[in-house]
Amino acid sequence: MTGLCPFCTIIASGDPGAREIYRDDHTVAFFPREPATHGHTLIVPTRHVPDIWGLLESELMPLAQTTLKVARALRAALKPEGLNIVQSNGRAATQTVDHLHIHLVPRRHNDRMPRIWPAGTEETGRTQDRAAAAIAAILLSAD
Repeated sequence: MTGLCPFCTIIASGDPGAREIYRDDHTVAFFPREPATHGHTLIVPTRHVPDIWGLLESELMPLAQTTLKVARALRAALKPEGLNIVQSNGRAATQTVDHLHIHLVPRRHNDRMPRIWPAGTEETGRTQDRAAAAIAAILLSAD
């Protein structure tokens, strides 16, 4: 998989062009080649995992710990006014690299990032009730 996945290449080689800022046995954090804002960082598991559905439960805690560690370092070093944490799965959700990754995007008022949440909703109480019931039923059956 290393030859096909750009993130696996970074993990395997420590690509200096990626500006790696942190690495441990389970995760790597680096700047993307085209950052959205100053300090924009990606955090990836070292094992090739295409999306959230392929992540093992044992991989979640190291990924979460690195996310928190890097978020704190970004705050201390760059003093942003805010931070977006974005994790997308599938093309419809704007995932462009098929290796699970978490974006930490330091934010400042009037930066170049657009508003990421639309105003209003297309949902009705009825559609929300049906979705909640279906999801709850699956979660209850999984226990």
